[in-house]
Amino acid sequence: MPRSVAQHRSLLAIDPLLGLLGLALILVGLIAISSASIEYGDWHYGNPWHHTQRHLVYILAATVAGVITYRIPVGFWEQTGWAWLLVALALLVLVLVPGIGKEVKGSQRWIQLGAFTLQPSELAKVALVIYLAGYMVRQEEEVRGNWRGFLKPMAVVGAVALLLMVEPDFGATVICAGTAMGMLFLGGVRLGHFLLMLLVGLLGLVALVFSAPYRVARLTAYTDPWADPFGAGFQLIQSLIAFGRGEWLGVGLGNSVQKLFYLPEAHNDFVFSIWAEETGFIGAMLVMGLFAALIGRILWVARQALSQGQKFGAYVCYGTALIFSGQAFVNMGVSSGLLPTKGLTLPFVSYGGTSLIMSCCLLALVLRVERSLDTQGGRTRG
Repeated sequence: MPRSVAQHRSLLAIDPLLGLLGLALILVGLIAISSASIEYGDWHYGNPWHHTQRHLVYILAATVAGVITYRIPVGFWEQTGWAWLLVALALLVLVLVPGIGKEVKGSQRWIQLGAFTLQPSELAKVALVIYLAGYMVRQEEEVRGNWRGFLKPMAVVGAVALLLMVEPDFGATVICAGTAMGMLFLGGVRLGHFLLMLLVGLLGLVALVFSAPYRVARLTAYTDPWADPFGAGFQLIQSLIAFGRGEWLGVGLGNSVQKLFYLPEAHNDFVFSIWAEETGFIGAMLVMGLFAALIGRILWVARQALSQGQKFGAYVCYGTALIFSGQAFVNMGVSSGLLPTKGLTLPFVSYGGTSLIMSCCLLALVLRVERSLDTQGGRTRG
């Protein structure tokens, strides 16, 4: 068989379990968004399928981005991690420039690109994972051995967090900081260094919460949403009603009542609530199971890569697992009243082009790492 044909087939032979789990979550997202956005799209755009059509375009763009990412060797990402970090930082600065950044409900998080918008914070998460993975490989002894090796990447994380808080985007800040801390911990940083920085980080988060009145209001609404049922607690109450109406088997796809302008913009951060209302406890557990299986498989790939000395690939997988698990936990926790209200997308499921594209790129990176594993008697596969 010609070498070029063999290489082409190798690139197409992705891990079936990872691929199917990612595809299943994307399909769940398409179904959930289609149902949750019908009335909203009809009222605001005169087209009940407005968001469904746009999301299909996002899926196509995410698929193309994922394929391109998968076809690029892992070594390229390791060598260019610093460049992607600079691009992400530049975009985080650019989004704050008046006239360039788009402000929605007091937050300036988006850059308008024609009919679509770019959310730099989503790119920053991916760039941070790639950069930290490369740094931890290059400076492994320094990271594990002294404060300087630990503080250098934390300074980078601090710069990213500062730019995110200026927008402000508290949710993305928590995910970026948590992912970085998790990667460094898994990379072998000293426990004392880690615990001290964790304490500083927690104190910083508490200070940030109480520094803004709207965050305090969200915390108050979380502890007792019925104290202000038509104000700060309205969104959480409507979400809890959606969960309650779903019971075991749900009210049926398309039959949600809460999406009829009770739950504001239900196709975005609270799409899981509508899914739970329409498919019930069984449907909600299905999505949780898909995320658990996906994250478990990614961690398995990380473990295999680490055992074969592919540390950069392992750290990328760890970072990806931390982002997916962190965002899924926060999004589902907020929807079910477990956590205070926070604007974070559910990976692969929530409406949003940048989030979906970056999620597919991260999954493609993991798939590429998996293809490079030595599983055929000492021969590397991809």
